[in-house]
Amino acid sequence: MKYFSGLLLGAAVLGAILPGCKPETQHAKADILDLSGQDTSVPASQNFFDYANGTWIRNTEIPASKTGWGSFYIVIDEALSHMKAILDSCMEVTDAQKGSVTQQIGDLYAAALDSAAVEKAGISGLQRELHRIEGIRTAQDVVRVVATHYVNGDGALFSFYVAPDDKNSNVERAHFDQGGLGLPNRDYYFKEDSTSKHIRDAYQKYVATILTLVGDGSSATKDAEAVIALETRLAKASKPPVALRDPQANYHLLSVAELSKLAPGLHWKELLGSLKARVDTLQVGQPEFYQAVSSALSATPVAVWRNYLTFHLVNGYASWLSKPFADARFDFYNKLLNGQQEPEVRWKRAVQLVDNMLGDALGQLYVKRYFPPEAKAYMLKLVDNLQETYRERIQQNTWMSDSTKAKAIDKLNAFIKKIGYPDHWKDYSSIDVDRTSLVADLQRISRWEYAYEINKLGKPVDKTEWQMTPPTVNAYYNPPFNEIVFPAGILQPPFYFQGGDDAVNYGGIGVVIGHEMTHGFDDQGSQYDKDGNLVNWWTKEDREKFEKLADEVVKQYNAYTLLDSVHVNGKLTEGENIADIGGVAIAYAAFKKTPQGQGNQKIDGMTPDQRFFMGFAQIWRMKTRPQRMLWRINNDPHSPEMFRVNGPVSNMPAFYEAYNVKPGDKMYRPDSIRVHIW
Repeated sequence: MKYFSGLLLGAAVLGAILPGCKPETQHAKADILDLSGQDTSVPASQNFFDYANGTWIRNTEIPASKTGWGSFYIVIDEALSHMKAILDSCMEVTDAQKGSVTQQIGDLYAAALDSAAVEKAGISGLQRELHRIEGIRTAQDVVRVVATHYVNGDGALFSFYVAPDDKNSNVERAHFDQGGLGLPNRDYYFKEDSTSKHIRDAYQKYVATILTLVGDGSSATKDAEAVIALETRLAKASKPPVALRDPQANYHLLSVAELSKLAPGLHWKELLGSLKARVDTLQVGQPEFYQAVSSALSATPVAVWRNYLTFHLVNGYASWLSKPFADARFDFYNKLLNGQQEPEVRWKRAVQLVDNMLGDALGQLYVKRYFPPEAKAYMLKLVDNLQETYRERIQQNTWMSDSTKAKAIDKLNAFIKKIGYPDHWKDYSSIDVDRTSLVADLQRISRWEYAYEINKLGKPVDKTEWQMTPPTVNAYYNPPFNEIVFPAGILQPPFYFQGGDDAVNYGGIGVVIGHEMTHGFDDQGSQYDKDGNLVNWWTKEDREKFEKLADEVVKQYNAYTLLDSVHVNGKLTEGENIADIGGVAIAYAAFKKTPQGQGNQKIDGMTPDQRFFMGFAQIWRMKTRPQRMLWRINNDPHSPEMFRVNGPVSNMPAFYEAYNVKPGDKMYRPDSIRVHIW
């Protein structure tokens, strides 16, 4: 499995950096913290999230085109405007050299904006692939077509990618994991509550709609039932989200000969040849899933496979096909599952598409305009400050032995630190991008990306690569690289305020840095050594102590409820909760080294510590639609925002002192159950 842990789920959260960042100062602008959003009728000792954000939450209406609103969403919209300015200027250049950055991103953006051409094209851009699917006559044909579609960037049935071997991070390995489902995860196929049944019914109608739009529709309802029955069969052999979080249980290094015995229906030698992955050893996440696929290939009628592959192919492109396809996909995935009431305006979706497809090209222009060198220097300084504080915290740790401490510090010292943007950009110049056909552009870019990835096999791992684009307002830790990565977009309000005081900036960007560092020592990251290998570096006693402490985190978050009676899944969110708790603790310790942190001067009536905690609470000032929140509870390894705030601070004595929290208060947790890991 690909285990890289970000501050937020996914990487489609974009932003822009303010030019001219300067080192922190003790003189804050009065409007840095938005105190108008507070609800002072709720004592901080009862619900700190509501105290810091309650009035804003109560008075805010989520825009119809959003699944939520607040700090991150606002930054996204600002960022999209910045990138739109770049793309508009590129689109206006009609004589740009073919293959240049300006030509490629300008033409892709223009093609995405050309709704008239998209409507006229309908589904014509996929006819070659649909014809290939129609030609399937045998189970072996199914495997061959799946492989061909993967090479074209349209993967289905399983998850295949190239990444470092988890136990030998210097070796690029062909990875095979479970996949092939149209619903968010396997549990959606089996839950019997009314909401789950409604989702399944709506999904069946959506599958039928797509099949009808592609064909004559005379048997679409029956065909959709068969497709979902096939997916349910695959779901039965799939692991739920919590089980996928165990890297050891999802690591199996198998030879092609072993897989040929385990799952012969996949014809592994032919499959790998078609995938252009000529290797004899594979990393397989869930071998039992491939057994199920092998059985399904022989047991499922070929006609069902044709409908399955047709649906998944078209579903993958539907957002950028003509209106009937785009509307059908939006109504199910965006509206039903996530509560979004209307689509985003086209230019915003087009900007995001260019960033997703040609991120290194757009990123080059983005950082020139919005990420000055002094911003990178400032961020590196802050990362170094937090790293030194983390080192001290490990040394002072009371539950860990000296031998394990030494290895933990070795791992911390070995962190690869990436700030702003990659040292080397991908060269897309060989891709033919033009304005005449959006689907054709997407296909050519996807084929190039597949070739780029498959070409890694047999070569040294390039640990300079990035998993996010420069404008992204996010950050991540990647275990096999043992790296912490902070794209340019993260260094801006509400994370970092130019001219802001240390308290607010350490409560914002400082917490983000501490969060990503702690991922190296959460329940997953702690299983990888300083070189990024999945190998135990703990003593038996220390590992048992760590797991006991981590179990306390699970218990704490399991107790949180929202949407009346829905519980947070403490096991699914374990790693992110450990990182949240550690991130705030490390950032606070680093803040206390600053002159402001060591003083008592009030700003806007708040002590330095109160400003630190308020700055932290306001980065999570967000409001989410109920449908989106339910999706997150089922799929997102991050806790809801209220608990990302209240959970960590309720474990911190400094918070208790700052807001006079006492026994009997709702924010109070007895010292015996407060979590102190890092």
